Amino acid sequence: MESTARPTRSAWLLEHLRQALLDGIYPLGSRLNEVHLSQELNVSRTPVRAALQTLAGEGLLSYVPNRGFTVREVRLSEIVEAYEMRALAEGLAARLAAERGLPEDARRIIEHSLEDGDRVLAGAGDREAQRAAYARNNEIFHSAIIAAGGSTLVEDVVRLCQRIPQASAHNVVAFDLADVRERHRAHHRIYAAILDQDTSEAEALMRQHVLAVELSMIRSIAHRSDRR
Repeated sequence: MESTARPTRSAWLLEHLRQALLDGIYPLGSRLNEVHLSQELNVSRTPVRAALQTLAGEGLLSYVPNRGFTVREVRLSEIVEAYEMRALAEGLAARLAAERGLPEDARRIIEHSLEDGDRVLAGAGDREAQRAAYARNNEIFHSAIIAAGGSTLVEDVVRLCQRIPQASAHNVVAFDLADVRERHRAHHRIYAAILDQDTSEAEALMRQHVLAVELSMIRSIAHRSDRR
């Protein structure tokens, strides 16, 4: 869970391309050419192909034999629906976690994610590295609460939502530092409610948090469209 480790070149490439796709750098439906990308990013074709295959598996790209990789087109309505489902499912997970109480290992994981998030967002370093570190941190926090909820149904619903990659807790679509800091403060409030075993507050805060992320995402996509 240590986020200070220096990423490998392959890990950097994967995250760089993931962030570019989430930010709409490559137009929807456009083809990503391995040769052009390797030249543009000054890396060999092998890690580029591996990264593209991973991103296709995550749903950010589509792959057609003999045609290669293209940027997957996802309707805004699908993304919104995925967030709405996530808000309901993760709100229930937070309620269940508060009701049942957190085991010690879950507390350690969540507290580490909160401390690590505080550190990652406190500085003003490289934006891409900061975003990648927070994406990992965000995924750890949400996954720990979902697991603590102990509901297989909730886990299945969240997994279904992740078929829309823009709605995944790992994929930070809109990385505005002030906005993300507020999102992280919400993590602290959610955790406090769970520790207090305030089931209604834990559920409400988690729902509000996921829907606030949805709103940030919609604003980012709208701003992106305005620039075109």
